[in-house]
Amino acid sequence: MGHLRFAPTVLAVALLSGCAAAVAPTSATLQGDVAHPAQAQGWVDTRLYFGLGIADDPANGVSEQRWRDFLDTEVTPRFPDGLSVVDVYGQWQGKGQAAPERLRSKMLVVDYPDTAANRAKVEAIRAAWKQRTGDQSVLRVTQPAEVSF
Repeated sequence: MGHLRFAPTVLAVALLSGCAAAVAPTSATLQGDVAHPAQAQGWVDTRLYFGLGIADDPANGVSEQRWRDFLDTEVTPRFPDGLSVVDVYGQWQGKGQAAPERLRSKMLVVDYPDTAANRAKVEAIRAAWKQRTGDQSVLRVTQPAEVSF
């Protein structure tokens, strides 16, 4: 008979738990995945800018297929857990140039734990692009990031 006194309390807790689950989550939705932790410290956000060719001459330069091949062979194997690519317009003025070149460009965004190994992967991507295209540089912008999945 004593255990029946707690039945309304257990029912109330169960109902309140159900209400809490119906509210929009305030924390990460993926948890327990090493590649996508609930919250990560010590991560960085890196953006790399790749020139594909002169904006006014889309027939020349790097094609979309050649870009995807580069992404598939050089970038994705190094950062298979995820990345973003954005089409951007860029300008570049090299040494000795009177005016900037207007370029079709891609911006690659990768968030990752800030380790020497991951920084080396980013540098390998930059080097591979310069080797394939003959470009002088790939702009890199890296900053600390608060990450939650």
